[in-house]
Amino acid sequence: MKRMLINATQPEELRVALVDGQRLFDLDIETSTREQKKSNIYKGRIGRVESSLEAAFVDYGAERHGFLPLREISRDYFNPAAGSGRVNIKDALREGQEILVQVEKEERGTKGAALTTFISLAGRYLVLMPNNPRAGGVSRRIEGDDRSDMREALNALQIPEDMGIIVRTAGVGRSVEELQWDADYLVQLWRAIVTAATERPAPCLIYQESSFIIRALRDNLRKDVSEVMIDDANVYQQAVEFMQHVMPHNLSKLKLYQDHVPLFSRYQIESQIESAFQREVRLPSGGSMVIDHTEAMVSIDINSGRATQGSDIEETALNTNLEAADEVARQLRLRDIGGLIVIDFIDMTPSRNKREVENRLREALKVDRARVQIEQISRFGLLEMSRQRLHTSLGETSQVSCPRCNGHGSIRSVESAALSILRIIEEEAIKESTARVVAQVPVDVATYLLNEKRQALSNIEKRHTIGIVLVPNPAMLTPKYEIQRVRGEEAPAAEEAQPSYQIAATPPEKPVEKFVTPARPVSMEPVVKTLPVTPPPPPAPAAVKAAAEYQPGLLKRLWSVLLGGKKPEPAAVHRKEPAQRRPHPERRPERERGHLRHAHRAPEHGKRQPHPEPRPPAEAARPAPAKAGEGPGRRRGRRGGRRRRQQQEGASVSAPPVSAPPGGEPSAGFVQVETHPGQEQLSIPRETRIEESPRLPDYVHRPAETPQTSVEALPAGGDKSD
Repeated sequence: MKRMLINATQPEELRVALVDGQRLFDLDIETSTREQKKSNIYKGRIGRVESSLEAAFVDYGAERHGFLPLREISRDYFNPAAGSGRVNIKDALREGQEILVQVEKEERGTKGAALTTFISLAGRYLVLMPNNPRAGGVSRRIEGDDRSDMREALNALQIPEDMGIIVRTAGVGRSVEELQWDADYLVQLWRAIVTAATERPAPCLIYQESSFIIRALRDNLRKDVSEVMIDDANVYQQAVEFMQHVMPHNLSKLKLYQDHVPLFSRYQIESQIESAFQREVRLPSGGSMVIDHTEAMVSIDINSGRATQGSDIEETALNTNLEAADEVARQLRLRDIGGLIVIDFIDMTPSRNKREVENRLREALKVDRARVQIEQISRFGLLEMSRQRLHTSLGETSQVSCPRCNGHGSIRSVESAALSILRIIEEEAIKESTARVVAQVPVDVATYLLNEKRQALSNIEKRHTIGIVLVPNPAMLTPKYEIQRVRGEEAPAAEEAQPSYQIAATPPEKPVEKFVTPARPVSMEPVVKTLPVTPPPPPAPAAVKAAAEYQPGLLKRLWSVLLGGKKPEPAAVHRKEPAQRRPHPERRPERERGHLRHAHRAPEHGKRQPHPEPRPPAEAARPAPAKAGEGPGRRRGRRGGRRRRQQQEGASVSAPPVSAPPGGEPSAGFVQVETHPGQEQLSIPRETRIEESPRLPDYVHRPAETPQTSVEALPAGGDKSD
């Protein structure tokens, strides 16, 4: 069972975890000291245009200017004199020009935020692209029949011609009315943004992305999530208000957690969260993986460690790599690592083992919301991949560089640092007019120099006729030191010289920072806030009826009708069952394929095909079960199929014909039988007895001429395969 756990007991940190049972598979943390700017819409002013970078730097109200490349600038902002085709950015834009931008990537380190003028507004089911009409379509995560259904629903939506729209995964299964409701709200929101942008001077915040709780519910609450548990009453009330307006059908999943045991401790995921902050992650088989961040990429090294579960070295390497592939995909989601990633798997000789590891990694990454690109394992055993950076990574938001090693992760040893300082002292002594060299070093380094390298220091003093003063400074740690060169004219007299212990008494050091909670940064107030939201339209009545009650299948309803029961009323909406897909004509048995050999071929893409020739009612009502050794993919001989058709034709000629009344509507003595969507309905006498068998009696056949009419839907809950 999958759950969404929201921990908001600490005001400085808000955590959202997705768990499957007691296994953590996704994590998102937002701190109050870091302002979220991604997806915010600002009205900015171009500060500088760099033709060498083909980009502009925009002042949108932050400390650092945002980076706006030329490819992310809409032509609506271009100077008309720039012309069409490839343009020079200096001719297209000017400094001081006001422009509406959206933050695409957060600030990282010394880099400013990445901006774009192609705005995107995310709703519950749709994403609106108001100034990009060529963009749009269906989410890449929607596949199969759902994708074609969503394309049909997308074509039925009414949106302005200069806008594009994308269907999200949450829109699968929604009616056209629900999608239209979401599209109308987004169009209304965009018009409010444009109106506010024309009234306010730059720079200013026009529209702010929803709060962290609303984003978490909007992006992560899927059909497979059965519960949403929140341990704070205020946050719970915010979630209730949002779900009542946007997703009232999921309101029953929302629960307030009030137990004295912490929420994350109840589901035993605190230790799993701590593993996301560690450099080394242990694997179940005894192996390990080490994650290192560099300026260019993230490197992940897989080690076998104590893994000995395989019968030989190849099997051990394969099993460890398969475990590591699952854990790599999980750690990338937990840490929200983006950019270029290089994985060093354990060397494997067989190519099939490499392909198996690659497939396992691709399968594990399918649940990731970020876009991922994976290459094959190279001959050096390395796999390169890239992952979209959705948010600021966990390490950037929760960790700081080590003040001792400055983020390197290692420091020089005492011996190496002492020898390096000794060489620098000699370099300073060689310079002209040097009278004295004063070196403030850590205590352990000074101890090493004054004892093991005392003779070397004495030789430098004699060779260059200078004085060397070593000051052990307890406030300095190993990598730190300070060397001062004193010229001859600057050297004080012997009676005025300061004692060496007083030099170390006031070392040049930074004041110790107090660990206090920093205040939340002061952010700009958005001009456009939440608009009045109308409740979404209720689900279709057919869907509600199908979910509420069960109705028998086709043959059982025909049986009850023929025996004098009440005729069921057909539903107004056809309910498509993806599981009961009509098999392809090329894969049917020969007895069914013979009637469609020339009339019904595989339809070409984008062309409307005529109705196929009708099949005999025996096969139309329900296909006969295959005998032993006969399957849909096994080709039968033509002789058997021809003999069977001749027998059926002879039986149908001997029986009196039964015709339907004019207009294609059955009379009171007839019953409509639906075969497959897109084919004609059959009319059979009400007195005919239909037995529980896969075939109808041979004397029941289709009338000679029956006009093609639209296929009526079965009652909600019916199954055409019964």
